[in-house]
Amino acid sequence: MAYRNPAPTVDTIIELVDRPERPIILIERLYTPFGWAIPGGFIDYGESAERAAIREAKEEVCLDVELVEQFHAYSDPDRDARQHTIAIVFIAIAKGQPQAADDAKNFAIFDQGQMPNNLCFDHAQILKDYWQYRTQGIRPRY
Repeated sequence: MAYRNPAPTVDTIIELVDRPERPIILIERLYTPFGWAIPGGFIDYGESAERAAIREAKEEVCLDVELVEQFHAYSDPDRDARQHTIAIVFIAIAKGQPQAADDAKNFAIFDQGQMPNNLCFDHAQILKDYWQYRTQGIRPRY
């Protein structure tokens, strides 16, 4: 019998601590699905989730991040139309000027009230949960 397991991924909400309001960075994806996303990607075999989060941030926005906390895991089988994934979401801090690289076509810096409409995957829900946590201290409960 062949087993099918979800693919583990990471997403890293990067707060720019050297700017007022601690805005976050989103990337515009170069590949499908197109749209805006939290920097992240697949965890490589033999790699920890924490190491993958740091690596993906460096690859996609050219910043060295410091992981602050593991925020939440998102595992809805429909969160990624390409395949069943489980995302471990981290909150990280960074300083400096991001640059789009790897599979990021572009990047933008956003405050809470400025989120784009065309967010990929379940990132609209993740960011809604994140902003609720940041403003009210309430974590997702599921």
